[in-house]
Amino acid sequence: MRHVIALDVGGTGMKAALVGADGTLLHRARRGTGREHGPRAVVAGVRDFAAALRAHGVEHLGEPAAAAGVVVPGIVDEARGTAVYAANLGWHDVPLRELIRADLGVPVALGHDVRTGGLAEGRLGAGRDADRFLFVALGTGIAGAIGLDGRVEAGAHGLAGEIGHIVVRPDGTPCPCGQRGCLERYASAAAVSQAWAAACGNPEADAADCAKAVTSGDPSAVGIWQDAVDALADGLVTALTLLDPRTLVIGGGLAEAGETLFTPLRDAVRRRLTFQKAPDIVPAALGDTAGCLGAGLLAWDLLTTTDGTEVTP
Repeated sequence: MRHVIALDVGGTGMKAALVGADGTLLHRARRGTGREHGPRAVVAGVRDFAAALRAHGVEHLGEPAAAAGVVVPGIVDEARGTAVYAANLGWHDVPLRELIRADLGVPVALGHDVRTGGLAEGRLGAGRDADRFLFVALGTGIAGAIGLDGRVEAGAHGLAGEIGHIVVRPDGTPCPCGQRGCLERYASAAAVSQAWAAACGNPEADAADCAKAVTSGDPSAVGIWQDAVDALADGLVTALTLLDPRTLVIGGGLAEAGETLFTPLRDAVRRRLTFQKAPDIVPAALGDTAGCLGAGLLAWDLLTTTDGTEVTP
């Protein structure tokens, strides 16, 4: 059965799938990145995982994968196929596309994890009916993907969508990027977790715990949550003013709070709009499968001509 390899590399773990032409996940697997052993070990682990997925396809689907899509965090030069930098993985300027292409002998696409997740949401998930959408992932940090007519904009230097580094609180909390007051220092899942852990005196408490406390009416939790929502709304309105998307898709760990997040966020965004048109603000639909599904789309795109017909690699 014709299929492609989809590999989503995270900071600590890797998710992978063999994906059919109709988007069906024919096989799914997970592995750790082995980052505790250093960046060389991570690269070796990614290559080994890809090879194992190829072998599984040969054994169980009757043929090797026709192409592969690999998505990674950090700074990614998609045009050159280079993983430029990822703080969590410790690598620099890794020619990952070429390494895996040499291992597998098939075309390989390399993408950015959040942009690729946004691609999947745009084609298959919550943004599929929108010609223009903005996907924002609220996780350890905050990043975005700018969607336009079924594709995602990478930018001139592969840096488009870094909404987490919009300054929303000038002269505010220092950010590792070198600025002060960046959005992700106030509205990421990590920022909310840190604030709530300090407020409740439990170092193990996280953003999900804060959301639960909000629903029970805890005043400290409500204050922390509202501060995060206000910061997020400030950043989103800046993005909306620049991009004018039809749909705003919110994903990541913080979005798992559901209407505890979305109801006050929609209100906060609307209060800040003047001449701008309010987009539909909706939760992401694909969950943690978005990365694999997006990687699969990248791979299938390599095998499709501009007129929509499949080609043989």
